[in-house]
Amino acid sequence: MRFNYLARTTRGESQNGVIEANSRQSAIDALQAKGLLIMGLEAEVSAPMFARKITIFQRVSQKELVAFSRQLAILFTAQVPLLESMRALAQQTENSYFAEIIFQVATEVEGGTAFSGALSDHPKVFSSFFINMIKSGEASGGLVNSLQYLADYLERQYYLMTKVRGAMIYPAFITSAFAAVAVVMMIVVIPKLKDFMAQAGQSMPFTTQIIIGASDFLVAWWWLLVVILSGGGFYLYYIVKHSPAMHARWDAVKLRIPVFGKRVLQKLYLTRFAENLSTLIEGGLTVLQSLNVSAEVIGNAVYRDVILRVAEEVRVGEALSTALSHHKEIPPLVIQMAATGERTGSLDFILSKMAQFYGKEIDATVDNISQLIEPVLILVIGGAVALLVTSILMPIYNIANSM
Repeated sequence: MRFNYLARTTRGESQNGVIEANSRQSAIDALQAKGLLIMGLEAEVSAPMFARKITIFQRVSQKELVAFSRQLAILFTAQVPLLESMRALAQQTENSYFAEIIFQVATEVEGGTAFSGALSDHPKVFSSFFINMIKSGEASGGLVNSLQYLADYLERQYYLMTKVRGAMIYPAFITSAFAAVAVVMMIVVIPKLKDFMAQAGQSMPFTTQIIIGASDFLVAWWWLLVVILSGGGFYLYYIVKHSPAMHARWDAVKLRIPVFGKRVLQKLYLTRFAENLSTLIEGGLTVLQSLNVSAEVIGNAVYRDVILRVAEEVRVGEALSTALSHHKEIPPLVIQMAATGERTGSLDFILSKMAQFYGKEIDATVDNISQLIEPVLILVIGGAVALLVTSILMPIYNIANSM
């Protein structure tokens, strides 16, 4: 049998894990023989395969993490004890996977583990930025402020990402709908047109010949096309996700996408960098610590490497603004603002204002792109539809005139 246990060491440190034993008493004896003080012991229940949870698809969304952070900040500000707040949030969380994690964190805190230490056991849910902000609040005695900073920061980041994703929904939907209609026409309509043209003995325009050739290929080899596209897509996703070198190349390619790469993504990463750095410095971390944490949560390998190099230069005595000026990926505005913050002793405030400025620029750019996408899509898809319809109707019109 397997037992989950929660115990304390002779030094008072919390420890949890799983132990195998023939019985509950055997498990207790084995743990006590290790010098552990048992605080909780439960037997694992073995469920049948069909009843087990599929954990590969379980995740905590950014929206759920934002709601958790805001509610925890409100409860803590209202002087509700941390354990009581955590358990209340776990009970009202609809995501059972997230609720289980919150309960585990609460159990570890009750056993004597620091809040930040308990959160660090779940790196897939709580980022290093989140954990370091909590750790800073614990060290300074300002956990309430840290929670409020976190809630505000996560809300702003969620709003920005929602804005960017929302701009892509309309073109993605229109393009997908047109592709679906085109595939149906190529599989159903074009083969009938081909048979009709063959019976009439009419010569076909060049564009019609191309479309009929594409239709023949699609009808005969659709399964091969599906295999190539799905297999190629999965392979690219896998190597980008699991190969650091390919992931870095993909991140570099994203920054070179015309219009969107430089005007949206670069500013998005700079906003995230400035806001992370500002929040961490305001929370009590040193500039060097804040840089190292910001590098890991910025979300782009190119900027992560840049920030890590900047952190190394700061570590050996360079000023932040000087270290930033050594890297072409950092715009002059960021360097100037950092220099101003260093001279005035208000680096966190200046970085926060810079993040707000870039955030507004991203909003304006996304709005402009959204307005521009619609007419461009109308022109492109209208031209494609016109070509497809003309290629179908022209042969029919020629046959009708020849009769």
